[in-house]
Amino acid sequence: MISTKNLTKDFDEFRAVDQINLKVESGEVLALLGPNGAGKTTTVRMLTTVLKPSGGTARVAGFDVREQPRQVRESVGVLTEDHGLYDRMRLEDYLDFFGQLYGMEVGQRRERIQKLYTDFGLEHDLDRRIGEFSKGMRQKLSLARTLLHSPSVLLLDEPTSAMDPESARMVHQAILNLRSEKRAIIICTHNLTEAEVLADKIAIIRRGRLIAQGSPEALRGQLLGPVEFRVQVRDPLDGLPHNLLNFLDITDQGQTWFQFRTTNPEDLNPRVIQALTEAGLRVIRLEEIEQKLESVYLEAVRPGEGER
Repeated sequence: MISTKNLTKDFDEFRAVDQINLKVESGEVLALLGPNGAGKTTTVRMLTTVLKPSGGTARVAGFDVREQPRQVRESVGVLTEDHGLYDRMRLEDYLDFFGQLYGMEVGQRRERIQKLYTDFGLEHDLDRRIGEFSKGMRQKLSLARTLLHSPSVLLLDEPTSAMDPESARMVHQAILNLRSEKRAIIICTHNLTEAEVLADKIAIIRRGRLIAQGSPEALRGQLLGPVEFRVQVRDPLDGLPHNLLNFLDITDQGQTWFQFRTTNPEDLNPRVIQALTEAGLRVIRLEEIEQKLESVYLEAVRPGEGER
C-alpha cells in the first residue's frame, strides 16, 4: 500500500531526505521515529503530494505520487501537527462540511459522522464551537476528520499529542481497529511506548537517512545484542553450580539470583532449569529482562565515530 524507492528531497544544497526505502502493507502499522529535523515530516509530505520528491519514487495505495497526485490525496487520511481546525464552526457542521468536500452523499455522511462521534466520545459536544475545545478534544476531532472518508492509507503525525491517558488509550484502540480493517498506517511519534504498542515495524531516521528498520524484536536483537534472562531461586546460591558455569554467559548475580545472556533461549533455558534442579536448587522464576524500545532508539541515533 505504501512503498518508496530511494526517495529523496533536497532544499537547495541541503538534503532533508536521503534515498529512503520503506514498505508498508495493508494491515500494517509502521512507526517512523527520529530526532527533530531528521526528515520524518518531509517524508510524510512527499507521500501526501504536498512536496514533490527531488529523486526516487513513491507509491501510495497503488498510485504514483508524482504522476497521480489527485488519486493519492483521495486515498490518504492525514493528521498533521497543525490541525487546521475552524474555531468558529460547530463540531457537527465542521465534519459535515469536510464530508461534502470529499463528495460523500448526505446519508453516507450522516452515518459515518455518527460513528466517529461515538468512537471518539464526541457525541455530547455537537453544538459546541471548536474554539471552545481542549487540546485533547481538538486532537480527537482532527483524527475523526482524517478518518471521515474511510481512507485506505493513514499518515498520522503525533496522533495522541496533548491527550490525557484515557483519550490516548481510545485513540490507540481506534488505530488497532483500523489496522485490522486492512489499512496501511504510518505514525510519526516521539512516544516510544506508543510505537511499541501500535507498530508492527519501526523505521528510524537520522539526518535524512534510514538507519534502522524492522520489527521491534528484530531491532532489539540487531542493536542491543542477545536476549538476557534472570533466574530467581528459593535458597542462597552460594556460588553457581559448575554444570552451569560451563555453558552460561553470566552477566550479573546476587545471593538468590543470576542473569545470563543467550541467542538461543529455546534450547538453553530448559538446560538451565535442569542444571539447577540437579544441583538441588528450587527455581522460583525464570524471566526475560525486557529490552525497552527506548534503548533501541538511543543506540540507533547515537552519533557514530567522527560525528558530534
